[in-house]
Amino acid sequence: MTRKGPGRDVRKERRWRRLIGEAARSGLSVREFCQRKGLEECQFYSWRREIKRRRDHRQGRNSRADLASFALVSADGDEEAAGIELVLEGGRKLRIRRGVDAETLRTVMGALAEQATC
Repeated sequence: MTRKGPGRDVRKERRWRRLIGEAARSGLSVREFCQRKGLEECQFYSWRREIKRRRDHRQGRNSRADLASFALVSADGDEEAAGIELVLEGGRKLRIRRGVDAETLRTVMGALAEQATC
């Protein structure tokens, strides 16, 4: 077993990094991706949070506020400008304008996923 640091299994982390990237590119929901791969959804979310935490730590980031900001839109407005519109629980809408950078979108989706409970 390859370890780097106390209790850290580098092979396992590498495997989960690969799976998380594969899931992001798959176009599937996390639930469906995990079902197809025979993975526990809670374990997927746990590893995604841990890998993000480690990346943020290496980059000197301490909070989600350092990464990105976004607005939750619930009133009707300029729908033409929205590239993607997500309808959340309670009918709230999150509109993501065309041209948003991939890292910001990943941060937003990660923040929403962290709200999911196992």
